[in-house]
Amino acid sequence: MRYLTSGESHGKKITTIIEGVPARMPLLKEDIDKSLLRRQKGHGRGRRMQIEKDLVEITSGVRHGYTLGSPITLVVNNDDFKSWVNIMGEDPIDDNEKVRRVVTRPRPGHADLNGALKYGHRDMRNVLERSSARETTARVAAGAVAKIMLQQLGIEVVGYVKEIAGIRAKEMEDVTIQERMEVSEASPVRVLDKDVEQEMMDRIDQAKKDGDSIGGVCEVYVEGMPAGIGSYVHYDRKLDAKLAGSVMSINAFKGAEIGIGFEAARRNGSEVHDEILWSEEKGYYRRTNRLGGFEGGMTTGMPLVIKGVMKPIPTLYKPLQSVDIDSKEPFNASIERSDSCAVPAAAVVMEHVIAFELAKALTDQFTSDQFPQLKKAIDDYREEIRCF
Repeated sequence: MRYLTSGESHGKKITTIIEGVPARMPLLKEDIDKSLLRRQKGHGRGRRMQIEKDLVEITSGVRHGYTLGSPITLVVNNDDFKSWVNIMGEDPIDDNEKVRRVVTRPRPGHADLNGALKYGHRDMRNVLERSSARETTARVAAGAVAKIMLQQLGIEVVGYVKEIAGIRAKEMEDVTIQERMEVSEASPVRVLDKDVEQEMMDRIDQAKKDGDSIGGVCEVYVEGMPAGIGSYVHYDRKLDAKLAGSVMSINAFKGAEIGIGFEAARRNGSEVHDEILWSEEKGYYRRTNRLGGFEGGMTTGMPLVIKGVMKPIPTLYKPLQSVDIDSKEPFNASIERSDSCAVPAAAVVMEHVIAFELAKALTDQFTSDQFPQLKKAIDDYREEIRCF
C-alpha cells in the first residue's frame, strides 16, 4: 500500500490516491467523513476550521460499498477557494496585472525560505500553500481507509493528547482502548486525564490572548497487532523505525518515542526490558510493556505505544523578525491565518498516519489481493504463533 496527496491550502481541493488496498473490503464515505470531521475539532483551532466542512468524495476504486483493488481516489473540496480564485487560480494573468498576496517575507519556523531557495520561487506563497498543515486532510483520509481495514482485522487505533505546554496528563495504563476512544473524543483537548483538561484549555486561551502559540505531546495506542510484524533483517524493514519516520513527517512534529522512549536512557536494564510469559489463552505476552510493543523492529503482540512531539505553530500574531528576500531589509514576519494550539487535532492526524503504516505492514507481509484472503491469512497466523 502507498498513497500520494496533492493540493494547496487555498487551492480548489485536496486529493489522495491510495494504491494497494485489497479488493472486496467494505468502505463507506461516511466512515472517512467521521475521521475528517474529528481532525477539525479541538480547543484552540483557528477560523479556517469554521469555514471548511471537510467531506470526502470517492471518485474511483470503490463500487457499491466495496473496494475494487484498483487505486482509490479521495477528494476534499476547499470551500474557501471561492475567496482565493484570483490569488490561487491556475489561469495566466495579464502582463499588466499584478500577482496578489505575494509573500516575500519568510516566516521563522516555516518552510517558506528553504522552499524558495530550493525551487527558486520569488513569491513564497508557492511554498507555503503546499507546506501548510492543510495537507494533513489528505493524510487523514488515507488513514481513515487504513483504519477501516484494521478494524475489520481486529486492530484498534486511537490517538490522544499527553501534554500541552508542559501540562502533563497522568499515566493511565489500565484504561481500555474503548475508554481511551470515548474519553478523548468527549474532551475538547483530547486528553484522558480530566484533572488537567481545564488547565490545558486555559493555557491555550492565554496563548491566543498573548498572540503566541504552544505545542505538546500526542500518543497513539494500538491493540490487536499480532507479534512478528516488521522485520529485524534490514534497517528499512523495521516497523518501529517506519512508524517513527511517519510521525516525524507530520507538519510541526519534531520527535517520536516508542514506549518509554528517552526515559530508557535513565533506567537500568532491569527497569526497561519486558519479561516474557505464556498462557494457553494468550500465547506469548509480556509482563510489562515498557518497550511499547516492539522488540528488534517487530511487534511483540503487546499494545503499541507511540508518542510524538509537536512544536508550537510558528505563525504568531506577535510575529518574529525576518528578512525580506527582495529588499534584504529586516521586517516582522507576515501572518497567515493560524491556530494558537493544534495539538488536539494533531493527535487525530498522528492516529491516522500510524494506522496507514500498520495497514501497509500487514499487506506487505501477508497475501493481500483480496481482503477475505488477507483476513484468513492473519487469523491463521495468529493461531500459529499462539501455539508456537
